[in-house]
Amino acid sequence: MEILGASLRICVDDLDTAIPFYERLSGGRAARFERGGVQVAAVGSFLLMSGPEAELEVLRKVAATIAVKDVDAARRLLDDLGARIIAGPVATPVGRNLLAMHPDGSVFEYVDQHQD
Repeated sequence: MEILGASLRICVDDLDTAIPFYERLSGGRAARFERGGVQVAAVGSFLLMSGPEAELEVLRKVAATIAVKDVDAARRLLDDLGARIIAGPVATPVGRNLLAMHPDGSVFEYVDQHQD
C-alpha cells in the first residue's frame, strides 16, 4: 500500500465562516462538495465538515482520511494486519473509499482517486 498523504477531519458549525481561516492558514483554495447531507470543504491538509449533528457524530469517530494509491491494496494490507473493514470499498464522487478500524480501535478512512 502506498500512502500519498493524510487529511485532518474537522467538524465546524459554519463552513462559510471556517473556510477563509483555513485557506489563509494552508495557502490554498477550498474545494467544496456534499456527501450524505454533509457539506465538505477540502482545504490543503484539512477536511472541514458541517451538517446535521447525527451525521457529524458518526464522522467524528474517524480520526483522519488517508489518501492511498489503491484502496484495494490498502484493504489487503489492512486485512493482513488484523484491521476490521467497517465499510467499503465504495465509489465516491472522486474515486473510492473504505473505513477501517485498526487493532487499537482507531478508525480511519482510506481513499483513492480511481474512477470505477
